[in-house]
Amino acid sequence: MRSLFHCSALILAFLVGAMPARADLDTDKAAISERLQRWAAAFNARDSAGVCDLFSRNLIATVPGALDSGRDAVCARLATLLAKPDRQLHYSPDIREIIVSGDIAVVRLFWTLAIQQGTQRHTSKEAGMDIFQRQAGGTWSIIRFLAFSIDSDRGDERSTSAPKPSFPP
Repeated sequence: MRSLFHCSALILAFLVGAMPARADLDTDKAAISERLQRWAAAFNARDSAGVCDLFSRNLIATVPGALDSGRDAVCARLATLLAKPDRQLHYSPDIREIIVSGDIAVVRLFWTLAIQQGTQRHTSKEAGMDIFQRQAGGTWSIIRFLAFSIDSDRGDERSTSAPKPSFPP
């Protein structure tokens, strides 16, 4: 009976100890998801500073048709795009998976970008993978991202041979 009690106590201690870890995991996933939603809201509002806030100082971005670039180059490219008043822009994320391990998280997602310029409307889709790192203050920031164009205007999800302009993340 005594060993049954000890075994039950160990199982209970394990379960109780595991609960906060799950709660922290759910909290981390929610925080990362919210950061991505805020990025889209900042982009759609043409808020260059808000857009750049998601990226770590040591960001490395990999997008089709361009060399890897750092935070300053990505932020400059986005600021240029957002400063063009002749276009209406709308980005929306479709988060497929968030994997968190300690202070690192990997997000698999699709971004849809709609661009309206006069009567012309173009929609593009990008598959992507963002790697987040928890920063010193607890905020999650992207340290690496990969984006791959998908030809949405044709209705298929094959990679295009001539990638459309790619906008992070």
